[in-house]
Formats: sequence, C-alpha cells, structure tokens
Amino acid sequence: MSNSSNNPSSNPPKLPLGPEPKRSTRQATVAWKTNIITIGGDAPVRVQSMTNTDTADAIATAIQVKELARAGSEMVRITVDTPAAAAAVPYIREQLDKMDVLVPLIGDFHYNGHTLLKDYPECAKALSKYRINPGNVGKGAKRDPQFAQMIEAACQYDKPIRIGVNWGSLDQDLLASIMDANAALPVPKTAQEVMIEALIQSALQSAEKAVEFGMNPNQIILSCKVSKVQDLVAVYRDLSHRSDYPLHLGLTEAGMGSKGIVSSTAAMGILLQEGIGDTIRVSLTPDPGAPRENEIIVAQEILQTMGLRNFTPMVIACPGCGRTTSTTFQELAANIQSYLRQQMPIWKKTHPGVEAMNVAVMGCIVNGPGESKHANIGISLPGTGETPAAPVFVDGVKVKTLRGDNIAQEFQVIVDEYVNQHYAPK
Repeated sequence: MSNSSNNPSSNPPKLPLGPEPKRSTRQATVAWKTNIITIGGDAPVRVQSMTNTDTADAIATAIQVKELARAGSEMVRITVDTPAAAAAVPYIREQLDKMDVLVPLIGDFHYNGHTLLKDYPECAKALSKYRINPGNVGKGAKRDPQFAQMIEAACQYDKPIRIGVNWGSLDQDLLASIMDANAALPVPKTAQEVMIEALIQSALQSAEKAVEFGMNPNQIILSCKVSKVQDLVAVYRDLSHRSDYPLHLGLTEAGMGSKGIVSSTAAMGILLQEGIGDTIRVSLTPDPGAPRENEIIVAQEILQTMGLRNFTPMVIACPGCGRTTSTTFQELAANIQSYLRQQMPIWKKTHPGVEAMNVAVMGCIVNGPGESKHANIGISLPGTGETPAAPVFVDGVKVKTLRGDNIAQEFQVIVDEYVNQHYAPK
C-alpha cells in the first residue's frame, strides 16, 4: 500500500484565508468641507449611490441625498443633464449643509457636461467630483476639445474625476478602429474580447488625455461598467493589471430584486476577493415605491459579510425547519436587525466599534445554544415541542433565561445594555 504522505495530492498547498491584499493604487480625495473621503491606496472600499429624482427639483433631491447619506452612502451621485439641473445643484448643496449633511456630491455628466460646467460655475464648485463618460463627450473633431473643457473645470476647481466607460455608450470610433485591427489578425479575437479591449482602451486613453490636459493623475478614478457578471470580472481583472488608478466597481444595470442582488454580489464578490476595487455601487432597480436605500444596504452587506468593512451589527439567524414551526424567531430576528440599523446613525457617533457586534437569534436547540455562544449576544428560542424558555448568552456565557410574552422587548433591553457597557466612549 502506498504511503499517502508521499502523494502530492494528499498535501495540497495551503490556501490563504480571506481576500487577497488590495492591489496597490493611487489615492484620490473626494471632499466637502470637513468630510474628506479617500479612495484607493490604503483607504477602505467605499460605498456610493445615486439619486433617481429630477435634479431640477432641488428639495426632493436634497431629501433623497440626505436619506442615502443617512443609510451609509459615503458619496452620492446626482444627474446633471440640463441647465435647470445645473442651476439647482448649488441650492441642493446649500440645503444639505443646513441639515449638516456633508456627503460629497458627484455630478453625472453626459453629452453637454462641458457646456454646463462652463455656464454654471457655481454648480462646478458645489460638486465634489465629476463623472465623465468618454463615449458621450462628443464625436469626431468635437471630442477632444469638449473633453478638455471638462478637465479644465476639474483643474480650475480642484475636483477629482471618474472616467466612467459604459458598454452601452462606448466610443464608436474607438470600437470601429479596434474591430478593424482585430479583423486583420491571423486569429481574430471574439466579439466579447474585442468589446472588453475597447472598454479598457477607452478608459486608459481618456485618463492619459486628461493628464495631458493638466489633470492630476492622483485625482483620477476609472470604471468600465457592463451588465454581465463574467464580462465585469474579465474587464476589471485586465484593467487592474494595466493601470494603478483606483477602480469603481458595479454592474451598469444589475436588475430588480434578487436578480440584481445576486448578480452584483457574484461579480463584485469575486473581484473584491482578488483585491480589486476601491469603491462600489450596487445599481438595483427598485420596486415601485421601494426605498432607494436598499442598494446601499446590499453594498454594505457585501463588504461586511466578506470581512472587508463593518457598518452595522449583524444578526445571525437560522433559516427555520420542521423544528421551528413558530414564527417567533423570524419576527425577533427581523425586528432586531431593523432596530440595530435604525440605531446606527446615533451609535456611530456615540458608541464607536458597535458596528462589529454580532447578534444571534436562533430557533431551536440543535444549533441555537452553540451559535448563541459564538455571538456577542445570542438567544436560542424554543422550537417545536421544546420547553418554552429562551436562554440568552453574552460573550459565550449564559446570563439568563427569558420566558413569557415579552421576550422580544426584554432581549432588546439586553442588547441596549450590552452596547452601553461595551462600546460607550471611555
């Protein structure tokens, strides 16, 4: 019999635990007054979002920006597409400042950005960053001068830029040039490979031109957005090897509901695990009437479940089975998670570190006590046929058993006490 210890397959190489180190990049700074957000370098992966209001409606836009910032968006992008929208930007900024909401605003420009930045200098000043789409800055002889105008505004007002290439609005002249060169190859690349190369070249060439026009290379961020998971992974893997600019990740149209969440998580999860990505946006299509903040929650949970950042205490809850026919544990888990998220805007200022806390809400005796002991605070609710009692564990030690109709309220009190005892400023 052969000795298994001499068999290479029995001694596989030790794989790393956790994500690969972040790729080395430049570091850009996006700021408004005292709120300074770094992107790239040694900064954490940042979360951003975008409004869907008519920017010309300054009040509605300011309210939504406030809601997105309160939910955890570290930067908020707004559409600047018309003179009315550009004229409203300074007023939006003023309203936010009055509410002490210092979240940086990003202006999203297409087609007429060069004109709006020139004609509305107060808009250019009130924005903290400009998003420029190379495919929409102009065609033919107009392209470079109009692109240069936007870069000149960024330099004049000391604003960083994101050169955001999108496969749905790719520079057609560049694409045609690459397709012609590809057709002349002995073994032409596939259409998908050509599209990926066109996206990357558009971003890199535009960044090179921006620097030629006077842009500080440390204030440039790149993105190449597509709508398919495998295409996004391929684009950013290649782009990350060909530049040292910070990268903004996101599917351009992730979709609605679970489809949008799953595709965004799959694509960005792969890239973040490989150390690629410096800021992310989850582009969810909201259900009619649904809050816009859902995309921020998903982005935060991607980063937190991967161990990259902490945003809010996480609730661990079992999925339920035949042992847990009662809905009590489901309701308690949902209520506690909602309560923790609601408290975070306050706790973030008054109880530093609480975002790393773990709470377990379990539904029966099989895994309940064990999972509860591993959490900072855990409760194991009775399953079908079990004694109507709910042991509570704090840092692995059973501290009490809850009974009766007020278990939810009593458990919330225990959570509050733990937060005040362990995370109050010293």
